[in-house]
Amino acid sequence: MNLSEAKVLIVDDDPAMLRLLSSWLEGVVFQVQLVRDGRQALTAIEADCPDFIITDWLMPHVNGEELCRRVRAAELPHYVYILFLTVKGTSEELIVGLEAGADEYLPKPVFPEELLARMRAGLRVLTLERRLNQMVRTDPLTGLMTQRTFYEILDKEWHRALRYHLPLSCVMVDLDFFKRINDVHGHPAGDVALKYAADLLQKNCRRSDSLCRYGGEEFCVLLPETNECSAAIWAERARRSFSEMVIPLGHTQIGITASFGVAQCYEDTPTPEALVDLADQALLCAKRSGRDRVITVTSLNDAGAVQLKNGPQDDLFRNIIARHVMTPLAFCLREDETIGQAAEFFLRSRSNSAPVVDPSGKLIGMLSEKDLMAAMVSLDCWKLPVHQVMKPHVITYEENAPIRTIYEFLCRVSIRRVVIVDDGRPTGTISRGALLRWFRNLVLSKGLIDTESAGISSVDSDPHRSRERLEDTARRLTAQASKLLRHVRKGADDLVPYVVGGATGIQELVYDLLAYSRYANDADHNASGLPSSLTEGSYVS
Repeated sequence: MNLSEAKVLIVDDDPAMLRLLSSWLEGVVFQVQLVRDGRQALTAIEADCPDFIITDWLMPHVNGEELCRRVRAAELPHYVYILFLTVKGTSEELIVGLEAGADEYLPKPVFPEELLARMRAGLRVLTLERRLNQMVRTDPLTGLMTQRTFYEILDKEWHRALRYHLPLSCVMVDLDFFKRINDVHGHPAGDVALKYAADLLQKNCRRSDSLCRYGGEEFCVLLPETNECSAAIWAERARRSFSEMVIPLGHTQIGITASFGVAQCYEDTPTPEALVDLADQALLCAKRSGRDRVITVTSLNDAGAVQLKNGPQDDLFRNIIARHVMTPLAFCLREDETIGQAAEFFLRSRSNSAPVVDPSGKLIGMLSEKDLMAAMVSLDCWKLPVHQVMKPHVITYEENAPIRTIYEFLCRVSIRRVVIVDDGRPTGTISRGALLRWFRNLVLSKGLIDTESAGISSVDSDPHRSRERLEDTARRLTAQASKLLRHVRKGADDLVPYVVGGATGIQELVYDLLAYSRYANDADHNASGLPSSLTEGSYVS
């Protein structure tokens, strides 16, 4: 940057001084703007932020000191260098001006050579500031904006979309099997692949779009004034471009594919961060369902094209929702519980994963045995809270979600179960096994198959279940039976969903009772019914 590229705002209530300063700077700087008081200056700064402000001290409405304070308090796109021109020259007044945020102080009368010299000194400060700001806001490898800069833009676009009722979409992008490139060809080859990927995405973006390197081999794209359908078209076009791209690496060439998750901002999307989180969940599903594909959030909530063999008129999923099928949750891990406590819980239960909740009971993540194993690098890790190793992105459905939607999702992804929530609080889970058991019970209740051909699953036993779990299961069994009785007494038009769903839930609980019963009188249990190791701390909420 040099003076010929600089924009200067001159603020003075003396017309003669304005003309004089303007004549000195004409032909030296790119643009000179003249205003007569601080109020006009603030308006001009908001419309087009200058590089320099040359201001008088004593002015009507808003004086130079107050103008300086307001400029420093404002969120401007870049740093503004401020020079005070005034007849005030005492050390006390100099201190006041500098404390207000001024960078330079010139007493009147002003000489042109001295003014330009001071501005050239200020230009060095601005050049360094712009260079540092560019380093902070730009990823050094790809030249794309950083995640922090992206979120600043997202916040502005979010509020603009809400204010003017405009669509806003976000796309998360992940390079498939990127680790293989680093392992086989080395990290320099991985850097080359990242640069090619960044260039490809940049070429597919409009000037109004915002693209950042989100982290590692992940990128995030913000598409203003674009709905989810159009964003999916954009993502599919970029996906095809990736599949056709050839990356030269010395004497060899490699190809690469990418997975895309697409989400749109709706009125019930609570925050800008939630929009990115939705896109990230869709990306997770894209990766877990085979990679090299585009998945939208809407596709996770809408019924797909899978048709049952007997046709729509015999659709066994009709009017069935998640609440009818889910297995009620007995326990959740609290976010402040340690990895050691979580490991103890998994060892003493039949579960290999558990939801993690915050103090208010809201779902914030999922912890699995795999996550625990990844954290077992030192004994100190066992003292870490589970929220540091859990997966923050969980595939969830509301209790009133159609069971067909969940069925089709579990059919096409490798995820074994989804969490059912009510107002953000986990209330149950639906796994492939639970769906199979529910489906069997449904067709049995409708008399579609012979009972003997259905088969009965065996009861799994676990010698580490406690009497407390027996009591809790018995209470939940009572509650489930009472709930079923209420539905029967209400005399709903179609009782089958409630009866089958209730019977499935009761059956799950009965299996647990049978599994626990053989150890109910274990001599190793203490008076509370818990093994002594479990009485030392609370492992579940």
